[in-house]
Amino acid sequence: MGGVSLASFAAPARTQAKHQARSLRTVVFAAAAAKPDRSGADAKDAGKGQKVMVIGGDGYCGWATALHLSNRGYEVAIVDNMCRRSWDDQLGFNSLTPIKSIHERVRKWEEVSGNKIELFVGDVCDYEFLSAAFQAFEPTSAVHFGEQRSAPYSMMDRTKAVFTQTNNVMGSINLMYAIKEYAPECHLIKLGTMGEYGTPNIDIEEGYITIEHNGRSDTLPYPKQGNSFYHLSKCHDSANMLMCTKTWKLKTTDLNQGVVYGVATEETMMDPALINRLDYDAVFGTALNRFCIQAAVGHPMTVYGKGGQTRGFLDIRDTVRCIQIACDNPAEPGEMRVYNQFTEQFSVNELAALITEAGKKIGLDPKVINVPNPRVELEEHYYNAKNSKLQDLGLEPHLMSDALLDSLLNIVVTYKDNVDQRLILPGVNWTESASVGKQVAKTSGK
Repeated sequence: MGGVSLASFAAPARTQAKHQARSLRTVVFAAAAAKPDRSGADAKDAGKGQKVMVIGGDGYCGWATALHLSNRGYEVAIVDNMCRRSWDDQLGFNSLTPIKSIHERVRKWEEVSGNKIELFVGDVCDYEFLSAAFQAFEPTSAVHFGEQRSAPYSMMDRTKAVFTQTNNVMGSINLMYAIKEYAPECHLIKLGTMGEYGTPNIDIEEGYITIEHNGRSDTLPYPKQGNSFYHLSKCHDSANMLMCTKTWKLKTTDLNQGVVYGVATEETMMDPALINRLDYDAVFGTALNRFCIQAAVGHPMTVYGKGGQTRGFLDIRDTVRCIQIACDNPAEPGEMRVYNQFTEQFSVNELAALITEAGKKIGLDPKVINVPNPRVELEEHYYNAKNSKLQDLGLEPHLMSDALLDSLLNIVVTYKDNVDQRLILPGVNWTESASVGKQVAKTSGK
């Protein structure tokens, strides 16, 4: 069986009326005055001389990033303890797409591309393991995806809340110590989340905000309002990074990423054994991917509450390019750069409408239902987040298009028989999070 073509991902020209209809939700990427030349970014030797350690490289974003960089001449190592797979086993979930083991994946990648990815299997919370990996690989950049990344998982019960914060915060601290002690020139690129900011009633700046108060002015970290134990762990990460960066003169970049959608990158579609995971359950599935899967199997798209919740989104093809840009533009010693990593913003209702339109074109009949919101969040709010810094460094985004949605829906239809519809409806309620003992007593009727 051969690879899957990406030809259908080329977006056709949209009508002017449709452009105007979406202009209020779409970020306008104007040409920068001195936009850097990224014409050689896809060359096979673009990353020559750089050694990038991708922590969490077996996950959704990490796997795509590792292959993207390896295909462009970066020497890549993956560090992962396979915990993302164990959470599926723990909860009875599965990826829609059939993914191979990490060992099979890296072997197939070397066979297909001729490029070797080094693999370190272990836990970044184990400092002895992490320090040994750093000494063996000697990275010039460390890309940190290796955290529990689901807000619903972190709110399931007390045990998972404590695990999320302990795993995420401890792993990041260990990573900064490893850089300090074994690779002081290494550039740390940590994946944060736009969810750190919450939904303030003012514009969201990129990491920092200048405030005037009582006749004095200062530039300070933008206020954080995480709305789950997961999001709060990312807030703690950012605060810890800033302190370590200043104190130890580290070079760090904090990427506050929006909601990622899509499954296909050039590299993950080169062979079926390289295909990326695609989550559709209510715990790990992101909104747009989950909606596409619901539409494909004839299940109504589940909009939480009123559906006015607005967030930043980006194609996974832009995720990997943002990471490459960050690798190529390291911060200075003692500097923590912060980029808001998304390309467009949509409300949940707008996403459902886009998928309804795209689904009908390929013979589906998508429906939408509003279900009680399991989260405690504003369902109608102001949202205007800035995101110019990565564009200024050369990002040319893949904006959401009919062709992209058609292609994603067609991939989903291919694997729709793998869907377990019992996993689609929300099962984690923010207000009902409790200790495991309380949960067991509740389910047993005591």
